[in-house]
Amino acid sequence: MSALALIISIIALIIAIMAYQKVGGVADLKKQTEILSNIGEAIVKATNTLREKTADVLDKMEAALRAAKETKAGKKKEGKEEG
Repeated sequence: MSALALIISIIALIIAIMAYQKVGGVADLKKQTEILSNIGEAIVKATNTLREKTADVLDKMEAALRAAKETKAGKKKEGKEEG
């Protein structure tokens, strides 16, 4: 009886190996790994680009805010000198 179970398990193992190879096997896994690596690199590049753009926008906002504060401070000083 145990010999029959062993034969059935060996046949099942052979069928599983054949199915794995038919689906793609190791070569398919390597392709998927390469594709995922490329996607990861693209995400890193996009993140860096967005980070640079955000930094540029924040610099412009800071400059505009400082200019507005200086203008406002200059108007207050002129008002005090006149009054």
